[in-house]
Formats: sequence, C-alpha cells, structure tokens
Amino acid sequence: MSGSKQPTHPPSHPHWWTDIHRSTAVNIRLGVSLCFIAGATNAGGFLAVGQYTSHMTGLLSSIADNLVLGQFGLVMASLAAIAAFLGGAMTTAMMVNWSTRRQLRSAFARPLVVEAGMLLVFGLFGAAINLHAGLFAPLTVLVLCFIMGLQNAVITKISNAEIRTTHVTGLVTDIGIEIGKLLYYNRANTPTKVVANRRKLRIHLSLTAAFFIGGLLGALGFKAWGYITTVPLAFLLAILVWGPVSHDIRTGAIAPPPPTR
Repeated sequence: MSGSKQPTHPPSHPHWWTDIHRSTAVNIRLGVSLCFIAGATNAGGFLAVGQYTSHMTGLLSSIADNLVLGQFGLVMASLAAIAAFLGGAMTTAMMVNWSTRRQLRSAFARPLVVEAGMLLVFGLFGAAINLHAGLFAPLTVLVLCFIMGLQNAVITKISNAEIRTTHVTGLVTDIGIEIGKLLYYNRANTPTKVVANRRKLRIHLSLTAAFFIGGLLGALGFKAWGYITTVPLAFLLAILVWGPVSHDIRTGAIAPPPPTR
C-alpha cells in the first residue's frame, strides 16, 4: 500500500493543522495556537519556579552577570537551561527529518506529541515542588526550556522561519517596524514610497495577542487550579496532531508528496 495514492484531508480542520500538506493560512492558524500554548506554559512556569523559560536572551545575560559576580552555580544553572532549549530544538529537527525522509504525514506532529507528554510531566514535577523543591524545581526549569525549544523549532521548520511562537521580542520588533512604515509620511513627489506590510503586521499582532492571552489564562488557571492546568494544554496539542498521527498509525502508508508551490 506504500505506493498507492492516499487522500489528502482538508487542512482547515484543526486536527489536520500539523499535516505535511501545508498552506500559509494553516501555518498562521497553527502558529497562533502554539503561541497561546507557549504563553500559558511560560506563565505557568513562572508561577511554578519564578522564571520565564522562553527567554534565552535573559539567560545569556544572566550568565555574563553571574560570571562577573562569581555566582558560578547560577552560571551552570543557566547553561543547563539553554542546553535544554537547544535539546528541544535538536529533537524536533531529528524527528521531523527522520519522518520526512519516510514521507510520514505526522512529520510535524510527532514533536508536538512529545510536547504534550512533557507538559504532563511538568504538571507532575510542579505538583511535587512543594515536597522536594530542591530537586524538582531545577528539573521543572529544564523540562520547560526543552518544551519551548521543541515547540519553537516545529513552527520554525513548518513556516520556513517566518513564524516564531516563543520569540516575542522579534514579533514586537517587527510590529514596531511595520507601524513605523504605516505612519511614515510619503511626499507626493517621492519616487519610492514607504509602504507597510499590513498582512505581516496583522499576523504578528495575532501571534503576540495569542501569546498574551495564553499567558493571562495560564496564570489564572495555575493560580486557581494549580498544575492540573497542564491537562487542557496537552489536550489542545492532542487535537492538533490527531489527524496525521492517527493516519500513520492506522494505515502505515507513505503520504503522497506535498504539492509544489
């Protein structure tokens, strides 16, 4: 059956948004969904361990500061967190490349299955922090950094580096650039007009808003219900990956090559 043609499914359905058959609209929908999850996870991580785990810029800055201050234990902790983020991104790259070579429809979905499992692990670790904070707090930071690296790499590969889900600094920078273009006054006799990319501005505003709303609801959820809040986040990921993963499990068939664009 591996050589037979398999039907493609409508990517407009959320459970097929991680399929290898892509479109720009689906990339944006998936990016907004993952931004929401990243914001909620980041906020929950802060309430759990007092640290934002998607902020690699801050971690690198803290390494420089702590080296100068002689806080070598904190330097090692920050290096471990960065290594976990890198490990997550590397895991995505290896899983996607392995699956793509085998033409599996779940190539982009598989890392998100891992993320869903790691979110549940975060919930378990978080619940144990109050009992053994010295052990589980550092492990929770590493788990969260791994999740952030893994997820950011997924949407980066899917969108050819056009969309990021945890790198809000870049999103806000691009928003500022496009607003600056939008407000720029072009003289009537100017041969080359400065024109804002309104589509890009809308996309980045949507991604930033999704991260903020996810952070807000995540913080409210963790404050009200604790680490059980990780369950609906993992469930949302399960919905996003269900189509291609179930297809590959059910049929074991090789997908037809994606249409050229």
